Formats: sequence, structure tokens, C-alpha cells
Amino acid sequence: MPSTNRRSFLARSAALAAVPTVAALADGVLAGQASAAALPDYAPIPPSALGPAVNAQGYYVGRVEKNLYWVTDGTYQAAFLTTREGVVLFDAPPSIGHNLQRAVDEIAAANGVSNKVTHLVYSHHHADHLGASSLFGRHVVRIGHAETKKLLARDNDPARPVPDVTFDRRHTLHVGGERVELAWHGTNHTPDNVYIHLPDHSTLMLVDVLLPGWVPFDSFNLNEDVPGTIAAPAKAMSYPWKHFVGGHIGRLGTRQDMAVYQQYVDDIIDNVQKALAAVDPTPYFTKYGNNVWAAVREYQAAQVAYASEPVIKKYTGVLAAADVYTASTTFSILESLRLDLGVGSQVHD
Repeated sequence: MPSTNRRSFLARSAALAAVPTVAALADGVLAGQASAAALPDYAPIPPSALGPAVNAQGYYVGRVEKNLYWVTDGTYQAAFLTTREGVVLFDAPPSIGHNLQRAVDEIAAANGVSNKVTHLVYSHHHADHLGASSLFGRHVVRIGHAETKKLLARDNDPARPVPDVTFDRRHTLHVGGERVELAWHGTNHTPDNVYIHLPDHSTLMLVDVLLPGWVPFDSFNLNEDVPGTIAAPAKAMSYPWKHFVGGHIGRLGTRQDMAVYQQYVDDIIDNVQKALAAVDPTPYFTKYGNNVWAAVREYQAAQVAYASEPVIKKYTGVLAAADVYTASTTFSILESLRLDLGVGSQVHD
């Protein structure tokens, strides 16, 4: 990527990462006390990070390629495939809810095809992506990873019925002459997050890893496996695809989005590694043993003393204006690097 584009991307990332801070202030103890003039002046969200406007009912449905469509409410995303035997739905976010069926109805009426959802593919077990599953009744065939079934059985949530069909590594779904390739390549955002590939539609769906046009937020989108998430984009890029469904925010992604995301993550790791060299974390882990977060908090405090160091200044400036965001992201990456170095064990207080 040319240096000018890189600088532009990093500047945009810093502005976007600051957005949660404003929301936190609105909900926190400073609510009602801080005037608009007292708040920092952040750059506006660039149009490239936003998607199409939703309709009066609160959703947008559009074609991805051929008979594959996507639905968004501006924050969450789902997708569906129309076939001669019915509709295959990919995820059912509760924030979209009944608008999922309305979107299907709209497309089915326009194209003269069935609007009956016959299959529902689960990307992973989280309620914010599956909480509307029960709206489609008991006769829909639900497909998900074997771990998804275990986790949903544990959660015992009637809004998220357990999948009827499960797989460990790979599964090919054939419905109405269409083909969907499902694969599990190890943990990333969750232990059960799967890659959903539609080869005949040049599309990959991988939820909660890349949010097109946005930087990852706290702990790489609140994932359960930082190294696994860092490795996920390379696995995604090994598939042939043009269109990407990331599960969040308003627009579809592209291969360029994934490439930029990879470079962004590489830049963070490079800077953290330099920070580790500038301030050796080993004494902190030695002092606190397995109490990882206590060690990292003190290490973070020690970093403040090195704020004038170019690498630290660049790192904190790029990630966010909010210390909590910078710290939480630092914690995640330091934890991953600490494990790579074999220091202590992963136990959080």
C-alpha cells in the first residue's frame, strides 16, 4: 500500500476507534456534565465506512451476486440464498428480527421465487447473531459446527435452537441446485466460528473478524482467541471470493478491505513488539506469576513513562484517543506475545 494511503488509513482508524469513548462518556458519570464544547473534536466517520440507508421499516436488502442477497439494519448483517427448493438464511441477528422475513418476502415477490426459509446456517453461537433463529419455527433445518451445538445446549436459550446438522471440520450444503461450503479452521472470535463460502457467488462470510471500513474494537472485537483471530484473515484470503459478509456495520467488504485489515494488524503487532523491547515485561510477569492482568496493568503504567518514545507515541496515537481502548487492545496482544514467549500461563483474575 502506498505510504499516503497508509497514513490516511491509520488516521481514519484513530478517528473511528474514538467513537466508543464518546458513547461511554454519555452513559458514564460525566453524562450531563460535559458540554459539546468540552469534548474532543473527532473527525467524522468517513463515507467509506458506512453502508446504504435503511428503509422506513429499518432494513436494507441488496443483491450480493446472482441469487445471493444480504440484509442489514446498519449495525448487523445477515445473508440469504434463494433456491428452487426454498431459502437458505445465514445467521439471524435479533436486531434485524422480523425484517429478515420481510427482506426475503421482498426479493421473492420481485423474482417470483419461494419465500419459505428452509435452512438456517449458524456462523457461531453468539446471541447477537442468532437471537432471531426461533422466529423461523421448528421445521427449518439448522446447520452449525459441533461446538455450536454444545454451546447452545449449555445456554439453553429458546431463541437459539440447537442445530439439527453439525460438522467438525467441513460440510457441503446442497439445496435446490446451490452449493454452500462450510469449514472450521480453528478458534478465532469464538471456538465455533466458521467460514461460510459460496463459490458460485464469489462470496465469503466470516463473522466478527473483519468489520469492513472499521478497526477492530476492544480485544479484537471481544474475541476469545487473539492469535486465532490474527491468523484468520490469511485463511480467509486463501479462498477465492470477491464479496465479504462480516456480520456487522453497514456495507459489504472486499478483498482490499481484508488486505488493509491484515496490514493494520501487522502494524499493531510490529509496534507492540518494539514496545516490548523498549520496556521488558518479564519482571512484571515474574512478580505477579499467573495473575496476568495485574502484570499487564503495571506494565501498561510503565509504558506511560515511555510515552515520548516514538514507537509508543505512534502506537497509542494510531489506536485511539481513549486510554481504555489502547490499554485493552494492548492487553490482548501482550497476552498473545507473552504466550508465544512462554512466560507464565493464561489465567485471568
